[in-house]
Amino acid sequence: MKTILITGATGMIGREVVKACHARNYKVHYLTTSKSKLSDETNYKGFYWNPSENEIDHSCLQGVDAIINLVGASISKRWTDSYKREILTSRTETAKLLVSTIKANNYPIKHVVSASAIGIYPSSMTNYYEEGYNEKSSSFLGEVVAEWESAVEAFSELGITVAKIRIGLVLSMHGGALPEIAKPAKFGAGAAFGTGEQWQSWIHVNDLAEMFLFAVDNNLEGIYNGVAPNPMTNGEVTKAVAKTLHKPLILPNIPKVAMKLVLGEMHMLLFESQRVCAAKIENAGFEFKFHHLEPALLDLFS
Repeated sequence: MKTILITGATGMIGREVVKACHARNYKVHYLTTSKSKLSDETNYKGFYWNPSENEIDHSCLQGVDAIINLVGASISKRWTDSYKREILTSRTETAKLLVSTIKANNYPIKHVVSASAIGIYPSSMTNYYEEGYNEKSSSFLGEVVAEWESAVEAFSELGITVAKIRIGLVLSMHGGALPEIAKPAKFGAGAAFGTGEQWQSWIHVNDLAEMFLFAVDNNLEGIYNGVAPNPMTNGEVTKAVAKTLHKPLILPNIPKVAMKLVLGEMHMLLFESQRVCAAKIENAGFEFKFHHLEPALLDLFS
């Protein structure tokens, strides 16, 4: 039986990854900053850490074969200067703490599979991004992802195999963007943002969870795009949500300037365009359950 240490296990993606582990009868250790979330159940044991104080219960690493690293403050909160620092440090300092803990205690961890994000790719209406594309986005998110991936790469200096999954728009009814898109659509008031022509590379949360376990089970190394094979434009996504809910769309597109007033710098999340290729993970043998958007939405809304 494998033992997997998961950071961010209680988040939207983490909960699905835990389910995927248990479906394989894997034992899960998880780290949490909340002592109230600690539990010791069959195949599911919590350990406390406080990365801001460089504190960790290093017994979380005992007997662990691989780490799935999902920790990171949500990017869906207003980006004040202090919160932008939290977005960055919650990804980089946590990785550094794990690296130093493994090194200090000589734990024989074999594999780390870490979340990353497609925000590292520059916004473009025409590019079709594969993992080997080297130019980095100059946006705040691009800088965060570049530093995040660099921090994660430090595991490899300990002889650990490292894989990074660059995640796109995750579709789930338990968080993320989909419930927010669906709210106005349920009243026939949904609308695309800007021209609606910006690309959104999406993935069903179940496929993403399975992808993390596929990476573990097949000892993958390097960078893989965590997106479904068929990206859609923002306008197409909005129309597909309305169609799935059997609702009309009656509002005009929402202008960029309006969302900048409401959301500040975070408005870029709605207007960035990244059309991202899933071929590398498919060529490694991963099979998507949800290749196309409408079946994914039907599953989630059912």
